[in-house]
Amino acid sequence: MTRQLLLFCVSCSLLAWLPTAGADELPLRKPGLWEMKVVKTGPTPEMAMQHCTDAATDHDMSNTVSPLAKQICSKQDIQKTATGYTIDSVCTVGGVSMTSHSDIVGDFDAAYTVTTTAHSERGVAGIHDTITKIEARWLGACKPGQKPGDIIMPGGGFKLNVKDAEKLKGLLSPSR
Repeated sequence: MTRQLLLFCVSCSLLAWLPTAGADELPLRKPGLWEMKVVKTGPTPEMAMQHCTDAATDHDMSNTVSPLAKQICSKQDIQKTATGYTIDSVCTVGGVSMTSHSDIVGDFDAAYTVTTTAHSERGVAGIHDTITKIEARWLGACKPGQKPGDIIMPGGGFKLNVKDAEKLKGLLSPSR
């Protein structure tokens, strides 16, 4: 269950960058290494991951991850607001249906914050409401050996490149 929650958080943070037809698009982040700290209310501990990116990777994420989003999300609306952006989504991952609303504030050059209120339903397991905050900050250049698209999970033991959508799709399948 911890692995599914971790992967669900990663997938939500990636899906937050997808532009949708007829909606506003989020600005590109400053190229380099970004730390994304996930803080979730409740008993789940805080975790931080790093994402190495460049302009092409941020731009291409919509082409790489978009087919996955179309499979798992029936709604993904991005709107520009006076203070940043909002995203309203309805997605299903691993048999869990989630409706979420995200508020994004920040300058995308040094730091931004994504606060997501989510309502999820999982059959007999019940209904859960959560608030998750992702605090992202630019750390500088990507580390040696990292390439744009690399996401390095806590402890450095698990690395995934967002350009490898098939691997992500396999990790998020209901059989996992």
